[in-house]
Amino acid sequence: MIVAAADGSALGNPGPAGWCWYVDDDCWAAGGWPYGTNNMGELMAVLQLLKSTATADEQLLIMCDSQYVINAITKWMPGWKRKGWKKADGKPVMNRDLMIELDAAMAGRDVEFQWVKGHAGHAMNEAADERARAAATAYQQGKRPDTGPGFAGVAPVQRIGPAAPVEEAEQTLFDLDDQLSDLEQVIAAEKELLDPAVRTDPSRLAAVLDTAWREIGSSGRLWDRNAILAETATLTETVTDFELLESRELADDLFLIIWRSTTDNGSALRSSIWRRDHGQWRQVFHQGTPEG
Repeated sequence: MIVAAADGSALGNPGPAGWCWYVDDDCWAAGGWPYGTNNMGELMAVLQLLKSTATADEQLLIMCDSQYVINAITKWMPGWKRKGWKKADGKPVMNRDLMIELDAAMAGRDVEFQWVKGHAGHAMNEAADERARAAATAYQQGKRPDTGPGFAGVAPVQRIGPAAPVEEAEQTLFDLDDQLSDLEQVIAAEKELLDPAVRTDPSRLAAVLDTAWREIGSSGRLWDRNAILAETATLTETVTDFELLESRELADDLFLIIWRSTTDNGSALRSSIWRRDHGQWRQVFHQGTPEG
């Protein structure tokens, strides 16, 4: 049996995010994104562990401190799948792309989940948490994270002690304060783009702009992604206020927001379109018009 811990971390939640699965100091992997949620990190850690051990032909015990992740994979996914990856209220499942990949990765596998209490001194959980947080911190600082040695096969181990029961949980877990709605995630992503530290860093800016991104600037100039990334050194203006005026869900994973920005030079009316791709919101289009 392979025994591993899986954990995620997000600085700000949402914010720079990391994930890690951990077997021992010689067998672990980590990664992350410039922008994500804690739940994205938790799910990705499990997904990457499943992929890394796919050819091991051994039973897998995954220890998680997230009951959301355990219940999502072991209880709720079959129902979501039957409903076209929608929840009971008809709304799309959050982190749907990751859930679909997890469903495929779990097929035919002998996997058991064990809940462990986070930040309570559990050695493997603490090791995974430390590495996931380090990956998130690396993205926050614009650095490349330590991705670890990966999986090269480990000696079978015996589990010590019974698996801790997973507490019953309902789908209201999605309404917890740390699980942001789609609109809240989009607004948080928009506000991230207002940070000069993000706009002047080509790698961080590229992470939140769709490959098909376009902007109609206040001067009437049409910008594409490559053009704006070449001009990051000039994007230093600080927005002092963000006022949401209107939002509209155009389709699944596609949002329009209309908002007002305020800077030392005045205010402008703006519209942005955001699309979710593989669990991450990226801006597709932006237009800004100065107010008279």
